[in-house]
Amino acid sequence: MSSDAFSAPAQRAVLPCPPKLLIAIIAFAAIAPGVLMTAPAIAAQLAAEWRLTPAQIGRLFACELGAMSLATLPAWWWMSRINWRRVAWLAAGVFLLGNLASALVSGFGPLLALRFIASLAGGTLMILCITCAAGVSNASRVYACWVLGQLALGAIGLLALPPLFAQFGLMAVYLLLAALMLCCLPLIAAFPDGYRPAPQTTTSRRPAPVARKLCAVAAVLCFYISLSAVWTFIGNIGAAAGLSAVHGGQVLAIATLFGIAGAGVAALTGDHRQRQRLMVFGYLLLLTSIMLLFATPQLARFAAAAVLFKFTWTFVLPFMLAAVAGLDNNGKLMNGINLVIGGGMAIGPLLAGYLLQFFGGFGALLGGALSCALLSLLLISLASRASRAPFNKESAT
Repeated sequence: MSSDAFSAPAQRAVLPCPPKLLIAIIAFAAIAPGVLMTAPAIAAQLAAEWRLTPAQIGRLFACELGAMSLATLPAWWWMSRINWRRVAWLAAGVFLLGNLASALVSGFGPLLALRFIASLAGGTLMILCITCAAGVSNASRVYACWVLGQLALGAIGLLALPPLFAQFGLMAVYLLLAALMLCCLPLIAAFPDGYRPAPQTTTSRRPAPVARKLCAVAAVLCFYISLSAVWTFIGNIGAAAGLSAVHGGQVLAIATLFGIAGAGVAALTGDHRQRQRLMVFGYLLLLTSIMLLFATPQLARFAAAAVLFKFTWTFVLPFMLAAVAGLDNNGKLMNGINLVIGGGMAIGPLLAGYLLQFFGGFGALLGGALSCALLSLLLISLASRASRAPFNKESAT
């Protein structure tokens, strides 16, 4: 079986996603990035309980999210050689044990190492979910359910974690992730034992130039750097403005619910003719939400900024990925995007932590995030406009 078979999300299986597999994809894809979805609450607790500096917090999240991205590299080898269920069992076991061990350590160094190991296992599970979702006929619906599952878990986590932290400390989040993974172990049986290639499809599109693809990749990277930088420290911004941990958690939980609405609105308004305009409109709202966080926002402005930020984050993402997919004629670009997303999520908290600590506090952090978001808009607009003309010309012949 050639490696190209694993790089073709455009090739769809004949049958839709079985219900049990759909549940498995939603569950594992929600639990694996659970730290990202609840990052504001965890970052605030790390600062309060462990007295970590912003740079240390950024380094921890960069290590964890970077490990999820690096899981792509060994996957290129094991996907065609090892039974997928065995891989899932191993990854789930390592994830479970890594989180249990994380709950017991008390030093930053050991925690850093354990989070890397647990996140590498979580990233492996994410790759399984990505590949299984790409091989079904209703992949867009599976992806929508996947995003909604992540956001729902994030909303519950942001609402529940501050009281749990007050009672049990930081260990609560790691024990919770381990418990959720334990409950999901029976779903591993729903994964296939390997890749089942779908019938080949043909297309008359010419491959997009490398320059356009590089613009699209850079746009996705900048987008994820911006959103992960802001989302990781948005709880700290609220705390600096005088919000309590409980009130801040409630605001962010409500914002996550608006994130669910953003994904839903994008699904309902995703008409091809309006995709470019809707994407640009969403970007402008995203830039507005970041600007609202400047200058120590009080509760009302902080809540408005958080809600608008989360709504536009999930609203823009489907349109941006659709624009990138329009440049991809063999699936390899989208596979590379998976690695870029993880890299952006890792760089964002790391960069934000250093900006926060060494270059002027929250103003520098938000200025950097605003610049990255604006650059992402410019790059994806350039790639989208450049790709339309040859596509329309060919489709009209």
